[in-house]
Amino acid sequence: MNLKLSFFSPKTKKGFTLIEVMLAMAIFAIAGTALLGSTDASLRNLSALEQKMIASWVVSNQLVDASLERTWPPRNKQGKEEMAGHEWYWQRKIIKTTDKNMRAIVVEVKANENDQGALATMMTYVSKGGR
Repeated sequence: MNLKLSFFSPKTKKGFTLIEVMLAMAIFAIAGTALLGSTDASLRNLSALEQKMIASWVVSNQLVDASLERTWPPRNKQGKEEMAGHEWYWQRKIIKTTDKNMRAIVVEVKANENDQGALATMMTYVSKGGR
């Protein structure tokens, strides 16, 4: 008795069945959808981070401007500033402290004038004699 085992016998099937092909396509479709979803989320987060970074630059500019102001005490102000091709709306609030020669300055920056929350907020202290 002479038995030969061959992996390439003419009776073995070659190729994939329809079910195998459909299963592979379903796996690729799910993976592709997940990849697109994570890419979309990353781009949205990147845009939000960019806005917050630029808003913090505007806040820093306004804090420097307030600390260089010659009048005492500094005044509450609001306005807009253009940076990176966008107008940013800022508001400066002066807060009294227990020391009459010191003031706290809080600056908030919003992307739109009517926004509820600020994108960036910073606070510093200035003194009358420290100018």
